[in-house]
Amino acid sequence: MKFPFFASFIVFCLWLLYEIKKSRNAQEKSNEMFWQREAEANSTRRKSLDSLAYIRIPFEALPMELLKDDPSVSEYHETLRELSKSPIVNFTGISNTDLKLMYGAPNITLLSRYDQSYTFLVRTLQNWGQTLYERGYTDEACQVLEFAVETRTDITATYKLLASIYREKNQPEKTASLIPIAESLNTSLSGHIVAMLKKAGQEPET
Repeated sequence: MKFPFFASFIVFCLWLLYEIKKSRNAQEKSNEMFWQREAEANSTRRKSLDSLAYIRIPFEALPMELLKDDPSVSEYHETLRELSKSPIVNFTGISNTDLKLMYGAPNITLLSRYDQSYTFLVRTLQNWGQTLYERGYTDEACQVLEFAVETRTDITATYKLLASIYREKNQPEKTASLIPIAESLNTSLSGHIVAMLKKAGQEPET
């Protein structure tokens, strides 16, 4: 009985060594490819940024007069005004290496700043929309959140709150219209958001 067990153990050890070596080789190859791309990216010359999808904050279409004296709301307004003074671009899901390859290594600091402004933008819109909703201004909250979706935000809470508002307003078709947008998002959260929206669309009104 000992020999079959010993033989099985030897086979298992050989298999394990093979898998470890295969995994190590794959990782080494992946690292090599990464550094090759990074080297290529770092040598990419500056390119024009004229074709970027710059985001403009439509103050005229947002409820800027509502609760403007409220400290929290006033802070959101001020953040948006400051953000509007500089370019804003959504680079969600695009690595720095890819950005350098597409637009040139000398532009990476500028592009990172544009993307950081976008992150601040969608977080501010989510907080503002949530505040308006909690204060009872459902339509105005909807305006703010819908603009966030137009910028292709990947903040799950934005889609969840919008779906709740649409359900309250008996507009299930609008929740359904969010699904293809969520499906096309360049983010790992896409599937989670889609599943949440589909579930929200199936929930009965209360």
